[in-house]
Amino acid sequence: MDLSNNTVLVTGGGSGIGLAIAKRFLDAGSRVVVCGRHEGKLAEARTVNPGLETRVADIANATDREKLIAWTIAQYPDFNVLVNNAGIQRRERFLTDTADWSSRQKEIAINLEAPVHLASLVLEHFSAQPQAAIINISSGLAFVPALLVVSQKW
Repeated sequence: MDLSNNTVLVTGGGSGIGLAIAKRFLDAGSRVVVCGRHEGKLAEARTVNPGLETRVADIANATDREKLIAWTIAQYPDFNVLVNNAGIQRRERFLTDTADWSSRQKEIAINLEAPVHLASLVLEHFSAQPQAAIINISSGLAFVPALLVVSQKW
């Protein structure tokens, strides 16, 4: 994939892997927007990476996802790469986890629902963009919890 001359949106791009991906696209000559939940973290990323653009959005929320994509398309009509990077993992043993369902629901919304929903929101726009791409980032941690349960006593 040619990393230059794209207009890229990276979810969860205020730090970590998302910011590293955003920086790589930026250094290659693409316009890059990162989104995240924390304005302070986004401001710091913008300060360290001149040219990086930011947008506060909580992708656990369907309305925020819809607003984010509508804003991105309106601001950047040549938007052609979506990087679904945002993700969370609660490090609890499922059997003994006493958290209410909303905690688990948020994890599912960010890790599964958001990438699918965001992809569906960009498909029509991307169908008219040359070299459009949707990149989904995942983690090996998605596979580890099942292995940990097997090795631990119930």
